[in-house]
Amino acid sequence: MSRVVVIGATGHIGTYLVPRLVDRGHEVIAVSRGSRGPYHDRPQWDAVTTVTADREAEDAAGQFGARVAALRPDAVIDLICFSAASARQLTEALRPARPLLVHCGTIWVHGPALRVPVTEDEPRTAFGEYGTGKAEIEALLHAETRAGGVPAVVLHPGHISGPGWPVITPAGNLDPATWTRLATGQPLALPDHGLGVLHHVHADDVAQAFELALSEPAAVGGSFHVTAEQAMTLRGLAAGAARWFGREPALDFVGWDEFTRRAGPGPAEVTREHTSRSITASIARAREVLGYAPRYTALDALHEALAWLIANGQADVAGQSWT
Repeated sequence: MSRVVVIGATGHIGTYLVPRLVDRGHEVIAVSRGSRGPYHDRPQWDAVTTVTADREAEDAAGQFGARVAALRPDAVIDLICFSAASARQLTEALRPARPLLVHCGTIWVHGPALRVPVTEDEPRTAFGEYGTGKAEIEALLHAETRAGGVPAVVLHPGHISGPGWPVITPAGNLDPATWTRLATGQPLALPDHGLGVLHHVHADDVAQAFELALSEPAAVGGSFHVTAEQAMTLRGLAAGAARWFGREPALDFVGWDEFTRRAGPGPAEVTREHTSRSITASIARAREVLGYAPRYTALDALHEALAWLIANGQADVAGQSWT
């Protein structure tokens, strides 16, 4: 049994990861802000030690890294690190004891691809604050490992999906009206002929990869994509979702100006953020080194997410029956 500290333990990934770690016999310390519990309560949480910490405030005070190191972990799983400064503070505090550090990155360390599927060896072409921040963290952690400091593994999930929270829809944004249109046969506007690509992953499959990374020495110093087996186009996702309601999608392919007019500037910008990248990520390395085997397809993950949204009044499908 090892002592594992999970930072951001009650979020999307931690909700599934913490019970997995308990089942494997690990002693788990769950660090979170304490503002809410996990998305889904499981009996395994009764065996978990919880620590309440505001990382942003403690980072600013220079205290968070020391707080984690004082827990004497054998491994740290960091699910909520978004800047190189935050990662540096943590690694410096952990360096004397050198526990394994497994960091949650993102496939957005990649920009628009020159070759597909994108492998972990492609040069980093991230843009935007989120992607560039994660790319800087990745570079810092790998340099730390090469220098003989804290051994680190970086996992890059796709668009994390599952029951309990809104997910990226087949329109590439979070607008719940997308589900209504697909359920009722109303036209759904899509830009770029619906050929933009999304690469979803179920949160439990991401949790699987983190669990595997703890026990695979060959993973140290590496980066791994963690996604569903296949990426899908917007039009493919729309067709799959419409068929849950016994329909073919009524897709209206429009230019960006018209899409922005119909979707609204906010949702349209979210769609542009996703489709301008259109990342298809290879999981060959994660499969070969970690033994990663996603249980969910992209559509499976969306189906489970939509079922929760409907049941909790967050997606209006106008009483349409579905399978």
